[in-house]
Amino acid sequence: MGSTKIKGLEKKKEEEKIEKIKKHKEKEVKVERAIVRIIGTDVDGTLPIRRAIWKVKGVGFSFGNAVCKVLTMQFNWNVNDPIGNLTDENLALLEDIIRNPAKYKIPSWMFNRRKDIEDGKDYHLVGNDLTMKIEFDIKREIELRTYRGWRHMLGQPVRGQRTRSHFRKGRAVGVSRKKK
Repeated sequence: MGSTKIKGLEKKKEEEKIEKIKKHKEKEVKVERAIVRIIGTDVDGTLPIRRAIWKVKGVGFSFGNAVCKVLTMQFNWNVNDPIGNLTDENLALLEDIIRNPAKYKIPSWMFNRRKDIEDGKDYHLVGNDLTMKIEFDIKREIELRTYRGWRHMLGQPVRGQRTRSHFRKGRAVGVSRKKK
């Protein structure tokens, strides 16, 4: 084959790829709701369920995948569908799975609050509940005057980070010149 024929075939393949991309963009999934509210968080309705639940505070990659596995195994959901197409009942079910994972047989080692100090139970906290619990834990450590409490109180790093070269915030660093 001649080089012009090969160039023509390559050009034709490129044009076909461009047409496929255009068709794919035209085929965009229609979403009923642009913004969905889950556990006090506004989520983009075009995101797939799998990625949308990561936006909720307290739901990370691993826990999100466990929730998706429950949705596919027990309820036959397609977790790649946009979250904006879910009905109110389905959103309520999704919230219930995230708030009460033990009820749906998600293992307790995935929870973010294990062996709570007050009652010794395992919990999975999300949203404002998680924020409030962390604040109360810090206040309790300050009241008990633990080492970590002192570090929080002084505004210093708590987990052993260096303070000489990093953790300098809000102050001028360096040497100032003498006035003449």
